[in-house]
Order: sequence, then C-alpha cells, then structure tokens
Amino acid sequence: MPVNAVKLILASSSKTRHALLKNAGVTFEVIAAKIDESQMKLALKQSGATAVHLAETLAEMKAVRVSQQNPSALVIGSDQTLDCEDIWYDKPLDAKGVHAHLLALRAKTHRLNSAVCVVQNGQVLWHHNAQALLTMRDFSDEFISFYVKSVSQDIFQSVGGYQLEGMGAQLFSSIKGDYFTILGLPLLPLLQFLRQHGMVKH
Repeated sequence: MPVNAVKLILASSSKTRHALLKNAGVTFEVIAAKIDESQMKLALKQSGATAVHLAETLAEMKAVRVSQQNPSALVIGSDQTLDCEDIWYDKPLDAKGVHAHLLALRAKTHRLNSAVCVVQNGQVLWHHNAQALLTMRDFSDEFISFYVKSVSQDIFQSVGGYQLEGMGAQLFSSIKGDYFTILGLPLLPLLQFLRQHGMVKH
C-alpha cells in the first residue's frame, strides 16, 4: 500500500550517499541528523553489540531524529561500520589517522557493514543491512605515504580512510560484496522499496 509521503529526505551529510541517490534519479532533500555517535558506540560496545548492530542502530537513530521534525515525510537513514579482527574502526580525523588505519588493515581482510532504513512519523517502515569483505594487499610503507599525500580530505568521511571509486582501489587485492554496500548505501534494495511505495517510477 502506498505510503503517500509528502517528500523524501536523506538524513545524512555524506557526499557519497547523496551522489548515489541523485545519480540514480531519485528526488529528495538532505537534512543531516545531529546525534552523538561516540556515546552510542561506547554504550553498544560495552553491551556486547556487534558492528552490524551498531550500523543498524545509528541508521535508525538518524532517520527517527529527522522524521520527528518532518511529519509524514519518508526519511532515509544509513550508516556504515568497519570491523577487523574484533576491532571497530572510526572515521580517521586527519592524514595521520588514515596512515594508522592503513597500517592496521594492511594484508588483512576487514568487513564493511552498511545499514539503511526508512522511517515515517518516527516509525521504522523498512530496514536492510549488507556486508562486504575487503582484503588489502601487502603494500609498502612508501605507498601508504604516497597514497595519503595524493588523495583529498574527502577520505576523512570514509570509515576506512579510502574511497573505492577513486585511488583507494589500489589498496586492495580482492573484494567480495556489492559495490553500493561498500560505498555505504545498499542502493538496490532501497530503490526496490521506494519503487514499491511510489517514490520512483515502477
């Protein structure tokens, strides 16, 4: 049954998620949700939650927060986490952080967990999560320095300190997973939901 939302809102400041939806031909507004992610991450980790659960929880929190301020709108919330050998990684704050991330992930396989949900009037109508496994090659210290100097500060918005659609592709030896999931938004399931509810053409 159609939701008949007045408008569609993306509750994210992510340039990548914005570009993915826009390039897919979806009409939407952007209203970034302001939540204290650090406190939520700490609380969930102490409770024994998984990195997948963290991504789902943060995606829902963002969407619910924006939904409460925009009655009847459909609000998309999304979040992504990275874990490797039971360690959770946050977005690097600066070039030193990117360097540290790459040293820690070099020659290892890590997992990206991407969650997306759609909320209306504060209620979750739909949610989906997907995972991708990425193996970094055993690159040299010199390559890390070269990489950090070559990329833009946009990588500070990436939990892994890389953008697969750019020079970050050189970091990997193998990848298992959906491309959109790696970029932080499981786009195809989301489009299917929006199609079923009349938000994009069937």
